[in-house]
Amino acid sequence: MQILVVEDEIPLANALKKILEQQGYFVDCVHDGLSAIDYVKAVSYNLIILDVMLPKLDGFEVIRLLRKDGLNTPVLMLTARTATNDKVFALNSGADDYMTKPFDAAELVARVGALTRRRGEVMVNSIRCEDLELDLQSAMLRCGEEQVQLSRKEFEVLRTFLANPTMTIPTETLLINGWGLDSEATDNNVEVYVSFIRKKLKYLNSVISIKKIQKIGYRLEIREQ
Repeated sequence: MQILVVEDEIPLANALKKILEQQGYFVDCVHDGLSAIDYVKAVSYNLIILDVMLPKLDGFEVIRLLRKDGLNTPVLMLTARTATNDKVFALNSGADDYMTKPFDAAELVARVGALTRRRGEVMVNSIRCEDLELDLQSAMLRCGEEQVQLSRKEFEVLRTFLANPTMTIPTETLLINGWGLDSEATDNNVEVYVSFIRKKLKYLNSVISIKKIQKIGYRLEIREQ
């Protein structure tokens, strides 16, 4: 199950990611409203956790635009605002639930579970993209009749690509997803693991490859057959 966390306070976003991943969820983090819109267009999330005070587009505007486009994914809004009219405005804007900061981790997990069950919980066991299938439980990568086992970091890096197949992924995002926000890993670590993944894609003879975009990050490329 995939969750998008939209929170501009990076330590808090990292803490939310850790809490949710400990519960077995797969979590992407973005830190401004425009990036949230882009991610939601590219990935089918089971839940969005959305801060109100965001750069570029605030949370109220993000949810208004998402609901206008017909998105019915559950949204849990987080904010330091405690006034009743703010909560009413959030719910009237299309939010499904509302929590004020600071919050208790156990309550957050309970609300996330309630929101996903309310819409009918669907456990996604794999991600498919072109001729690849990544098993989210075993970290096994399949292409036709062939398969290879991924290491944990290879899995996290490739999962980020396959979940966002049309996007250029910033190197910083790959570092956070693969190594964590507090890690001392560098861009070189990402380059090494991308190289590992490329070798496995070549072994599988996949139509998918990974291209480096200088000074930005990486993106998937599809070979014409």
